[in-house]
Amino acid sequence: MKSRSTLATWLGSLDGSHLVRVLGTRQDAVSPPEPCSVGELADRLQRPGSVALALPRLALPHFQVAEALAALGVPASRDALAELLGAADDEAARQLDDVLEVLADHALVWPDGAGQLRMAGPLRQAWDAPLGLDAPLKELLAGTTSQELRGMLAALGVKPPGTRPQRLAALMEHHSDPERIVSVVAKAPAAARKLLERQAAAGPGQPSQFVVFGTPDPGLEPGERWASDRGLLIQDRHRYGPARMPAEVALALRGPGRHAPFEPVPPYAPLTPVTPQEVDREASAAAAAFTSRAVSVLSVCSATAPARLKSGGIGARELARIGKAAQADDAVVRLTLETAYAAGLLDRNGDRVAPTEAYDAWAEQEPPEQFAVLLQAWRNLPLTPTQARDEDNKALPALAGAPPCNGCVQARHGLLAAAAQLPAGQGARVTADLGPLIAWQRPLADSSPQDGTPFAAVIREAELLGVLARGVVSVLGIHLRTDDTEGLSAECRRLLPAATAVARIGADLTAVVTGTPSARLASLLDSVAEREASGTASVWRFSAGSVRRALDAGRIPDDIAADLAAIAAGPLPQPLSYLIADTARSHGRVRVAPAVCVIHGEEPALLAELAAHRKLSRLGLRQLAPTVLLSRSPVEATLTALRAEGYAPVAETAEGTVRIEKARPQRAATPIPAPRRTGGRAALRSAANRAAKAPAPVDLNAVAAQLLTAPPTAPAPDPFGSGVPYGTDTEEIVSGYAKQLSYSDVRQLAHALDAGTAITVEYVAASGSRTVRTLSRLALDPPFLDAWCHLRDDERVFTLSRIHGVMPA
Repeated sequence: MKSRSTLATWLGSLDGSHLVRVLGTRQDAVSPPEPCSVGELADRLQRPGSVALALPRLALPHFQVAEALAALGVPASRDALAELLGAADDEAARQLDDVLEVLADHALVWPDGAGQLRMAGPLRQAWDAPLGLDAPLKELLAGTTSQELRGMLAALGVKPPGTRPQRLAALMEHHSDPERIVSVVAKAPAAARKLLERQAAAGPGQPSQFVVFGTPDPGLEPGERWASDRGLLIQDRHRYGPARMPAEVALALRGPGRHAPFEPVPPYAPLTPVTPQEVDREASAAAAAFTSRAVSVLSVCSATAPARLKSGGIGARELARIGKAAQADDAVVRLTLETAYAAGLLDRNGDRVAPTEAYDAWAEQEPPEQFAVLLQAWRNLPLTPTQARDEDNKALPALAGAPPCNGCVQARHGLLAAAAQLPAGQGARVTADLGPLIAWQRPLADSSPQDGTPFAAVIREAELLGVLARGVVSVLGIHLRTDDTEGLSAECRRLLPAATAVARIGADLTAVVTGTPSARLASLLDSVAEREASGTASVWRFSAGSVRRALDAGRIPDDIAADLAAIAAGPLPQPLSYLIADTARSHGRVRVAPAVCVIHGEEPALLAELAAHRKLSRLGLRQLAPTVLLSRSPVEATLTALRAEGYAPVAETAEGTVRIEKARPQRAATPIPAPRRTGGRAALRSAANRAAKAPAPVDLNAVAAQLLTAPPTAPAPDPFGSGVPYGTDTEEIVSGYAKQLSYSDVRQLAHALDAGTAITVEYVAASGSRTVRTLSRLALDPPFLDAWCHLRDDERVFTLSRIHGVMPA
């Protein structure tokens, strides 16, 4: 609680612009309802979940400084920190100050009124043994008696004061001087000196005695008694576990020449000159090619929804089928499927993955709008789609529903940050050299090395999308990094050409479309021709089979010719007109009726030819009349066999009309959560919860101004005695049952109930297990909370008293 009070004091001492910077880096702390005091803001900033959200955005030197400060123990002076890091010269000192300023802007490290540095408690817990050091002396001596402290001081030659606090202070003062510790150890017996030097170098966790079934062996390691008598090693009161060396002692024995790692300058990457025009050209070509292939991939999925494996996801065989049909490689197929799924264009539909209704609207958009949707989905995708194989080199399915990977998101953001900070007019000579820069920008990122190259997958994805071009971040990546949706859409419209609505149809029965074909053009050509190539130019080829397929779907020959003439850059080639006419002339001359089945037509000679055809003998044809044949094979098998031999039969319905062979695309329904039970006290849910709206953006300047003028601490309401009421009835009810929650947590949970927004809670089950769950569709039913649990994808009932923490979703 002391660190929280010093944080509140420091926050209250900031000017408006500095406080706005803090609120901007930790926006989860100002989620509605906004904090009403700097004390409540400090409480929110110190939540473990809030600190965990801030850590992934820090660069390597920020982690190194924070770890060094955690090793020193707080409070610690800036000079001691600089000495530990070896930041002695002016340039290193300036770099250290810059890092401390960034940590302060994140409210993770801040100066107190006494000129000492403080640290957020959850940040200190990020390291079990920072720099390989154990806890500070004061923490290890917490259970030591006054008499034991007296003995340590006497063994060190220090006159013991009268009280325990005075003795503890005297021992800490002695151990705070490295020269004194080195002097004492220099006079130690050889066994004790070797033991201390070895443990100082090895760090904590090294056993100093043999333990059997939890009972320590009474025999100590040689020299351990001597070190324990002088407080150089601290043994647990019950003598369980190894003796521990205080951090002050380890640092003194390591010597002044051993510094903690501090790398304020990013690693060097070989660069090459590049112009903005070159970057734009390459980014434009990559984005256009990806958009064209993505349209093809999703069109294939629309025609035939991919099947899911029993274990989940789309397997290698289905991915290969989609890639072959769309003329796209595996990386593009995986990237398209994952981004489309994240954007809501695909969804699970039973044992398949089918396009949603949103796909139909997306397919009608222009290529720049289509690409912007997929690119924005890629920015925060919780996985690396092109990571196609696991550690055992086994193929991974796509859309497998793996747990979210925050390290994958940070790898993407780290790439954008690293490439954006290259010198102007310079790009990485080899894009693989950006890997060390990404690791420096985001130490917590998932490197996912492929062929020994860190971050190879995410770099390749950025190149496919045009985010990275000529070794530098493009304008697409610049807007993507800042999450500037409007700017990104504008750049997509500038770099990507509009869809092409015209095709060049040649006498060789091919149709060539340069650029990305429009949805209408692609749909028309897919219906009457076979796609042979995709990319910057797409090629379709007409054949008797493809035209027959259009006729089978109910198209009229004259309409096919008219539609093709409307999209052709010139007159329709004569060979194509002849192909359509010839195919239409033979189409339907033979008809197949369901019986088991019956084949009939108006030409007796043709029916006799079919009956005598050797390769059709497997159908078991039998002539019942000059114009009627009976087949012992099903309708589909008969149609397939006849078409394989060059005939063009059509199928009939049971009513005798021509069957239109046009499959309707399968669409996935939008998943709807199961209905919630009603009754009890669920009526306490407000009308705002029933008509939830997206929260308005928070005005950070207004929040900062309000916090600086409000009292530093808010009253601690107690609706059951103090007479200080909560702001709403919901807050009062929640506080009466959720005894583990702080005032700020109560306010946020009550606000989620009243506003109908989602919330994340730390929940302790009856078994004692702790889970973090995101809840929505909240309904208060004291002492319970009814909600849709996103962890379980089901309706759940939660006990309010078991909610131990609250965070915005």
